[in-house]
Order: sequence, then structure tokens, then C-alpha cells
Amino acid sequence: MSETSYAVLGTFETPDALMQAIPKVRASKLGTVEAYTPYAIHGIEEALGLRRSPLGGMVLVMGVLGALTAFGFQYWISAIDYPIITGGKAPDSWEAFIPIMFEVTVLFATFTAGLGMLFLLNKLPFFGHPVLSSKSIKSITRDRYVLALEAESEAFDSAAAAAALQAAGASQVEILPAPDRSPFLTSDYILRAAGGIFTACLGAGLVMYFAIKLFPVVAPMKYMQDQPRLNAQKASSFFKDGHGMQRPVAGTVARGHLPTATGTQEEAATLANPLPRTREVFAAGRQAYKNRCEVCHGSVGDGVGSLTAAYGGKPANLQAQQFRDYPDGKIYWAIVNGKNAMPSHAADLSESQRWAVVHYVRALQRAQNAKDEDLKVAIP
Repeated sequence: MSETSYAVLGTFETPDALMQAIPKVRASKLGTVEAYTPYAIHGIEEALGLRRSPLGGMVLVMGVLGALTAFGFQYWISAIDYPIITGGKAPDSWEAFIPIMFEVTVLFATFTAGLGMLFLLNKLPFFGHPVLSSKSIKSITRDRYVLALEAESEAFDSAAAAAALQAAGASQVEILPAPDRSPFLTSDYILRAAGGIFTACLGAGLVMYFAIKLFPVVAPMKYMQDQPRLNAQKASSFFKDGHGMQRPVAGTVARGHLPTATGTQEEAATLANPLPRTREVFAAGRQAYKNRCEVCHGSVGDGVGSLTAAYGGKPANLQAQQFRDYPDGKIYWAIVNGKNAMPSHAADLSESQRWAVVHYVRALQRAQNAKDEDLKVAIP
């Protein structure tokens, strides 16, 4: 008997011999029974009486805890501490929390699986399993099957364990001494490790210091640092006219905008009014007409405004057949570019306001030239 034995190993020639020996060795109750085989053997866990690993449950619990933690932090930040409406969503919109919840769930589960396996189940720090240094390890990795009786206390009887294994059919028996389990985190070890880290940091710092002194300017992406740049408000030798700011290419339309009335009035005749004929559009057109047009063209568009003869100009009568036959694009062009004594209103009216004015002018023309069907619609 040895008080310092870790285990007694018994070698078997076939997996069937190993499986038949397991119940006999377990019945001896001399220690913990463990098996080492070159490959997995069906039913050996049940024969050894191994319980299911708790690692799966640990990972599940910590994963759920990670998801709840991520949800709680995001909810507190987004809905309580600093609520911000993003994309029209409510501050407590939980759908936006899912990516972070997923990441934190994986983080908690991964750390639990790794650290739990190493420290709780494998009982690290304990480097080098005693079986790895046994004589049987070479045959275990090839074609032999080993049953071990591991010591559960200092009273472990290695001689009795060896006899039990031989009685169960083991061809060879090996007694493993107990490993040295003295703490490895001694003060000497910690001082050596700290000294090594300090020396490495000091060396890296000195190398970097002298490298910067020798090469003060390092431009790994110089082609990105020095590249041609255009200032729209300054002259440029790149374009023939010497201007930095250029007009759009003829025939192109900026994304999100309608074709501009930059050509002639005849060319603008093909432009269609993009605004629907809604109550809001007519109200906006009426307001813009009242602010910018009514003083000259009159409240009904008949060219009788509030200006006196001192003005000198003759505002157009928008009720005339000529203007009633105008396409919307021609009226829009006149608003943008002006006509005769009328100045441009492009700087004062937005694009939508100009088209709203066109709709309102059409309404004025229809009001002064109503048809029978208009009366039928008006009468309830």
C-alpha cells in the first residue's frame, strides 16, 4: 500500500474485456473507476456510472443571464437615461436590442464554457494529468484499453487495487505515484513573471523611442494623404473655364429632384406638376400666391393688382385664354426665371411652393370659368 499513489492502471487487450471488467472493479469499491480508450466505446459511460456533465446547464444559465444583462443595460440607456428616437421607433423598441443581446449571450456562454471547463471541471491550475506520464499512455493511444482505480483519499490501498484489476482480467498493472500539487503561484514565480513582463515592456519602449527618432515621419499611405482636391469656391485648373464649381451636365437630373426649368419656356412645357391636388397643396399654393403674386396679378389672377400706375409694368392677366392654355411647365418656368418685368421668385419659393402656386392658379382660372359639372359637384 502506498499513501502517495494517484491511481492503479490495469491494461486490457479488447474493449469487451474492458467492459466485462468494469462491473467487477466497481464492485470492489476501492476508489474511483475511470477508463482510458483509444476511441469512444458505446455504453461505457453507463457502465462507469458517470453522471451527465453540468457544463451544458452552466452555459445555458449564463447565456440567459447575458441576454437579460444586455437587454437591461440597453433598455436603461435607450428608454430611461438618454431616450433617443431613431428611425421613428420608440426609445424602448426592443427589436433594436437583439444584435447586442445576441453578442453578449455568446460572450457569457463562451466564457462560461471555457473557464468552467478549465477551472471547475478540470480543476486547473493543475498542469499534466498523471496518466499522461504513465507507461500505458503509448498503448492507450494505439490499441489497448486501460481501467484505472483512482485514489479518493490517503487511505487508498494500491495493492488491493492492483489485485482487483488483475482479478478482473488485466494483463498489466501499473501504479501511478501522486503528482506534486504544491501551489505554483509562489512569490518567486510571481516576481519572475513580473520581471519578465517589465523587461519586455522596457525593451519595446526603447525600440519604439529610437525608431521614432530615426524615422520621425512614416507615411504608409502617402497616396491617400496627398491626393487632388477640388474646392468649389476657388479657381481650378482642372476645368477649362477655370472655375471650381460647375453646372450639372446637360440633360442630367439630380436624384430626388425633378428636371429644373433651366432651358427655354417652350422646353419647360413638358414638365408635369408632381404635386397631388389636395386641400393642403391648394392651401400652400394660396398662401404663396398671396405673398408673392397677388400684389401684381390680383386676388383672382385677372392682372388687376394693388399696384398703382407708377409701377409702370403691366401684369399678365392669368385669366386670359393664352394663360389658361399654358401647360403647367410654362407657368412654373415663369415663376423660376421671371418674365418681362416680373422678376424670378426662385430664391423666395421652394420647389414644392412653386408647383403649389401653379395648382392654385389653375384653381383661380377654373373658378372664373366654371362649368356646369362644377356646379353639380358644389351643390350637395
